Formats: sequence, C-alpha cells, structure tokens
Amino acid sequence: MSKNKTLKDQYMATMVPMGVFAIRNTVNQRVYVGGSSNLAGAMNRHRFELSMQTHRNKALLADWLNHGPQAFQFEVLDRIAEREQPDFDYAAELAASLALWQEELQCFSARGYNLPTKPTHAAQATEQASNA
Repeated sequence: MSKNKTLKDQYMATMVPMGVFAIRNTVNQRVYVGGSSNLAGAMNRHRFELSMQTHRNKALLADWLNHGPQAFQFEVLDRIAEREQPDFDYAAELAASLALWQEELQCFSARGYNLPTKPTHAAQATEQASNA
C-alpha cells in the first residue's frame, strides 16, 4: 500500500469533532447555542455569515453590527466523544447534548438568540395521537 493511500485512509477514519457551541455577546450577555457534526465548520460558518451580514438570525446579526465582532465570544461547550461501538447513534447523542445546553443557558428566552423550533409534521401527528 502506498504512503499516500495509507495517509488518506487514516484521514478518512479520523472522526471530525462534533458537539455543542455557543456564541456569547459579552455586552448584553445574550447567547446563541448550536450543535453540529462539524464544530469548527459550524462556528466558522456563523462567523463568516455574521461578517458578511447574511446571518439568518436577525437579532444576533443586529447585535453583531451594533456592538462589533469584538463583543462576541465563540466557545465549545461540549464535544461528543468517539465510541467503540460501530452502530453508536452520534446524531441522537448530539441532539440530547444540544437540548441540555439550550435548557441550561436559556437561549430561547430574552437572554438568548435561539428561535423556538417549529414541531415537525411527524411530531405533530404523534402529539395529536397521544392526545386522542
């Protein structure tokens, strides 16, 4: 096996860090909490969208423009550890960790930038069935 092939195989087998991150406004203490299967990529995307004034969260973008980038801190709150089990559900682990951090930091209230999520059609059907 060639050295390049070996290096490529090692790279492909390496797990990309996934987890939960926060964007904190140090002026008014508001916080955005997000999760991603690619932490560095997600934080870079948010930073880029804010700097290009194209971020989809209008309240976060308005504060970014008002206070400037120096008023914001990007931080990793939690990383999902790589597991030995090949069938481990990383997406479920990430979703649970994200929900815990969002509740802990109250990012859906006036203290946060997160917008309430709309329930999916499947979730609505399940809720209606349980109420029947």
